[in-house]
Amino acid sequence: MNQRRPAPPGDAAVTLTDMQLFFTGSFDRALSSSSTPLQLFRHTLQSVDEALAERFAKGVPVTELVRQRVWFMDELLVRAWHRFIPPRDGGIALVAVGGYGRHELHPDSDIDLLILLDPGAHSARRESLEKFLAFLWDIGLEVGHSVRTVAECVEEAGRDISVATNLMEARLLAGDDGLLQAMRAQTGPEHMWPTRAFFEAKWQEQLARHRKYHDTAYNLEPNVKEGPGGLRDIQTIAWVAKRHFRTDTLEGLVGRDFLTRREYDALIRGQEFLWKVRFALHLLTGRNENRLLFDYQRTLAAQFGYRDDQRLAVEHFMKDYYRTVTELSRLNEMLLQLFQEVILHADAPMEIVGINRRFRSCNGFIEVTDAGVFRHYPFALLEIFLLLEQHRELKGVRAATIRLIRDHRHLIDDRFRNDLRCRSLFMEILRQPNGVTHELRRMNRYGILAAYFPAFGAIVGQMQYDLFHVYTVDDHTLHVLRNLRRFTVPAYEQEFPLCSRIMKRIPKPELLYLGALFHDIAKGRGGDHSELGATDAFAFCHHHGLSDHDSHLVAWLVRHHLIMSSTAQHKDISDPDVVAGFARKVGDPVRLDYLYLLTVADIRGTNPTLWNSWKDALLIDLYGSTRHILGRGLDAPVNKEERIAETRTAALALLGETNAERVRAVWNELDEEYFLRHSPDEIAWQMRLILDSRPEDLPLIRVREETDRGGTEIFIYARDQDHLFAMTTSALDQLGLNILDARIITTRDGYTLDTYIVLDENGNAIHDPRGVREIADAIRTRIARRDIRTARTSRRAARQLRHFTIPTQVTFSEDPHHRYTIAGLTTVDRPGLLARVAQAFVECGVRLQNAKIATFGERVEDVFFITGQDNNPLSDAARLDALRAALIRHLDED
Repeated sequence: MNQRRPAPPGDAAVTLTDMQLFFTGSFDRALSSSSTPLQLFRHTLQSVDEALAERFAKGVPVTELVRQRVWFMDELLVRAWHRFIPPRDGGIALVAVGGYGRHELHPDSDIDLLILLDPGAHSARRESLEKFLAFLWDIGLEVGHSVRTVAECVEEAGRDISVATNLMEARLLAGDDGLLQAMRAQTGPEHMWPTRAFFEAKWQEQLARHRKYHDTAYNLEPNVKEGPGGLRDIQTIAWVAKRHFRTDTLEGLVGRDFLTRREYDALIRGQEFLWKVRFALHLLTGRNENRLLFDYQRTLAAQFGYRDDQRLAVEHFMKDYYRTVTELSRLNEMLLQLFQEVILHADAPMEIVGINRRFRSCNGFIEVTDAGVFRHYPFALLEIFLLLEQHRELKGVRAATIRLIRDHRHLIDDRFRNDLRCRSLFMEILRQPNGVTHELRRMNRYGILAAYFPAFGAIVGQMQYDLFHVYTVDDHTLHVLRNLRRFTVPAYEQEFPLCSRIMKRIPKPELLYLGALFHDIAKGRGGDHSELGATDAFAFCHHHGLSDHDSHLVAWLVRHHLIMSSTAQHKDISDPDVVAGFARKVGDPVRLDYLYLLTVADIRGTNPTLWNSWKDALLIDLYGSTRHILGRGLDAPVNKEERIAETRTAALALLGETNAERVRAVWNELDEEYFLRHSPDEIAWQMRLILDSRPEDLPLIRVREETDRGGTEIFIYARDQDHLFAMTTSALDQLGLNILDARIITTRDGYTLDTYIVLDENGNAIHDPRGVREIADAIRTRIARRDIRTARTSRRAARQLRHFTIPTQVTFSEDPHHRYTIAGLTTVDRPGLLARVAQAFVECGVRLQNAKIATFGERVEDVFFITGQDNNPLSDAARLDALRAALIRHLDED
């Protein structure tokens, strides 16, 4: 039996346009008289796509355009089908499935088709179907198709939940409707994938998909379709609803009292926003692109009318995107929890355990004792999270209670925030021994944290358009808090032993958590976010009953949360004066403990690739040196002579007295810088190598796989010669190694002792013996050939780097002791950067004495301690200008 496909239901109805009228008249007349139907179809398809793109640019709602494209596609496909399959033929049907089946087509969405056949009809239909499918490809359609009997559909669907889901969206385009109805009946929940099994499978499918995107909607380059909070999450809700409630639309859940009208409206608003982004992505890229890459974010922000102000237009756009997917994630979580209760646990006996007058446990999930709890006791909006921390047996929150929390967020106003009970509850949440991070994350998901803490609400979904901050500000903040809490867990003590030991002795961990919550709270406001955040932190702490001392400590932490990282990565912390200056800013050991813990947690919570063993070693070194000074008293800091004497004594102890005389002879040729910038362990290792070497062994190149400085150490002992830094950096760059630290020491009798700390491209030390040999061989070859050219690197710059323009800036200053000139370099990261810097140094006759290499996402902030060939600082302004020009030229050339 043949049946005309039904019109799209309800909100899928399509408004007629001139082009639609064209199909019912002019197109058919042209087709009947055309000798080149392929050209007609192709031209018509192009015209439709161009018309839809033009309407999108004019602001026509995307929901209308998506449905219109389905209508046009139906008309084209049916006419194409009838060119190869006569309209009255039985035993065959053309069926739309997947997104196309549910009336959703974006400009470059796949056209998913199922061709249903009677058993045994494959061979008779093969030639005509092959011609039909070839025709679709020839007119420019990306078609995904399968040709099956009903029995084959049943077999595939029973084996694969994805196939079963795809077939649920099936609708007839042309042909035998009886085949479609038979397929629907035999793949329904009565025959396979009953509701319980279907829900469990789709739930696990979503969990696996979310893990692929690190369980966060806040990826820098999110996937609009597949990422958490994306379109697939909405579809998951719709699929389960369709399977369980037999409703074809989300709106049908409203009529069944499963979804409130407000929740339905929020889902539709979110879907429309994501559809708009996806539609624009397809038009911009000309393909089925669902990743919101850096390549497209600025363009779409401008297209959607966002403008720069205190923040970039792209940051405004992405904030709206992140807030949208966050709300969709919240709804998805609540509705899947409701499905779980209705589908998985519907027949389970109700085990009710009282907790207090307002809350009880129902089968291990907390719920209110009645629907009026939050209305009568608003403070219960915070109390529930405290109870979840205190009752570790609770598995979560009942869906109806999540809905009530969401519906009563408006009660959190100034009166609520001034209520002593609410303020006490919030502080108790922070003081609990368990579950702090978990419940603050839950508070964020339910919108309670933003409501109670309006300044936090302002940073929800706020991104920074760079490669350094890979999370939105709110997500970063909770990552930092999670890192701090991890220091308290005995099972993780081996990850950061020093942090774990310090955490045990700090008197009030909740002050540290408040510092974490406020350290970036003022991002995006303009001005110094550290200063603005410190003001907010002090007011909040005072309002919550903390003493002046504790309030000042939290505010100090927020104001100075960057100082330890900046000092360790940009200053010469081998200089006792630098450490003494840092110690004076810190003031006492308690502040140092809090600051060190926050610094480690902050760096690790900014970007998973940012933390490495070298940064770990730097911070441990600075922490230890500073604590030593604070223990002695700020009035009696360690001076240079004392530090050098201590280092020499410790190194000699490692070397043994039998070598003391020969070692001192070598040391007599070294100035004090060597002993300030190397540890006793490094000195002992290098002295053994030097004492065991012969003149014919030079240049001596040795590699230690990993050291206390947190990376692979490369030591070069050679006759002093020009351009050694350029030759070494070129060799290391060719090997794909990242240089983190360089120390160049020249002896009075004409030798050089160069030390480099390197990591591989993944931020790890080099442990492979072959890799260690390659390092030494590459450097030795370069030196032997005196090859100072910057070789072409095989590494390509990351795709994302193309979208960040950071003008190369070079600054000069003189160190306090007048030993060298300090050159600060800020530029965009790229392969071979240090080798290019070395070329500029060669060109200008500059010698490198020390270097601190720091990369923050796409931004490089390196510091070089340099002199002229006479080992004196560069004082001539013209020479400094020439060096600046050379650096910019070498770095900015293609």
